[in-house]
Amino acid sequence: MRQNVAPKDQPTFFGHPIGLFILFFTEMWERFSYYGMRGLLKLYMVNYLFVTSRQVLQGGDARAPGDPLHVWGWETVRNLIDSSPTTPVGAHASVIYGWYTGLVYLTPLLGGYLADKYWGQRKTVFIGGILMAIGHFVMAAENMFFLALLLLIIGNGAFKPNVSTQVGNLYEEGDPRRDGAFTIFYMGINLGAFLCNLVCGTLAMSVGWHYGFGAAGVGMVLGLIVYTFGQKYLAAETVGASVKSAAKETKKETQVDKRPLDTTEKRQVWALIGLCLLNVVFWAVYEQQGNTMQTWADEQTIWPTILGFRVPATWFQSFNPLFIFLLAPLLDLFWLRQAKENKEPSSVSKMAIGSIILGLSFIVMVVGVSVMGTEKGSWLWPVFCTLLLTIGELYLSPIGLSLVTKVSPARIVSLMMGMWFLSSFFGNILSGYIGLLYEKHIMTASGFFWFLTALGVATGLSIWAFSKPLKKAMGQHH
Repeated sequence: MRQNVAPKDQPTFFGHPIGLFILFFTEMWERFSYYGMRGLLKLYMVNYLFVTSRQVLQGGDARAPGDPLHVWGWETVRNLIDSSPTTPVGAHASVIYGWYTGLVYLTPLLGGYLADKYWGQRKTVFIGGILMAIGHFVMAAENMFFLALLLLIIGNGAFKPNVSTQVGNLYEEGDPRRDGAFTIFYMGINLGAFLCNLVCGTLAMSVGWHYGFGAAGVGMVLGLIVYTFGQKYLAAETVGASVKSAAKETKKETQVDKRPLDTTEKRQVWALIGLCLLNVVFWAVYEQQGNTMQTWADEQTIWPTILGFRVPATWFQSFNPLFIFLLAPLLDLFWLRQAKENKEPSSVSKMAIGSIILGLSFIVMVVGVSVMGTEKGSWLWPVFCTLLLTIGELYLSPIGLSLVTKVSPARIVSLMMGMWFLSSFFGNILSGYIGLLYEKHIMTASGFFWFLTALGVATGLSIWAFSKPLKKAMGQHH
């Protein structure tokens, strides 16, 4: 086994140890695989897998016969969601999409536990990456669709938390480069999310659905290759005997850490729980971009043709990470300027603003519906909505993560971070059921987008209404 090169002894790139960029590209390829598959998922279920007349190429006119009953477990899952024979397949797909993206946020709790207790981070990352790669390739066997989803859910749970943890391990406590390292790492996530749809979506449109899923699998394999050859540049991990030894040495500290929470800490915990409950609604609205908004991008949108190439509807999913790249540094500069003028909103206020902007972004779609009528319309409507939605995301998501680490009592910070991600789990599941209002035509398109607006704005106003007691509970960290 190769000897590790300690982070302080590694050559640096942009002022950071090489190990950071090993993890950057590992995560980039993993996110390429995850978002590439996610970008196709809803359309694949609605236009190919669960219908009797299949769209051979994504967005194409050619058709082939299909039989949804050949998919193992389809009948059971369909009946669990809605057994009515008149329920449109989009309704079932919406709920399946919600549960899949939700469970992806739940399993990292188990993956982190297994790494800490038994396997160590590296082994857990390998296991997760291999399971995810297998899951993508199993997608080629249409009857094993639900098995593929299960492999991806479990694999992501093992992979995701343990790569992120290794970024922090590259830096000593108090190293001023740590925040910058996570910013670079976050860019890797969004680079993968941006590129994947340009590749996977284009292959699904031009060659076939399974080539798109196959490209996602290849991306995951590339991530594992980068991780394998970069092992020596990762920080040493402590697991097994080392953990037991450390536990003996810190037994007294551990006993102290088990003391009950004091009144101030309890207030902080309850404040975070309140924010997380409101966060559920935020994510339920936000995740419509991969659910009902992707359906809109496919069925109601005229995508441009550039030099004879028609832009696939799946490219819609790349606008969000593109806008994150463009807007994140601008927002940082804006907040710095506000801070200099003593006008920067508190963290809680930023989260309220983010949720309100998220809600208001769907007014763009309301206007689009009124302009378009029953016809297909411009691609600018969903893209402009996504631009505003991304601003809302940047005001809430990274701010919320930072707030959890600052406000949580130190000895339960991991538990509280798990709770934060648990809100994403419930939010994603709720997004699937909210999508039923659109897919089952319970609401008109205009009514549905007004409903999303109301949810987002109401959530933001609720955060604002509770901001004073929340700030008081959180003390100086608000």
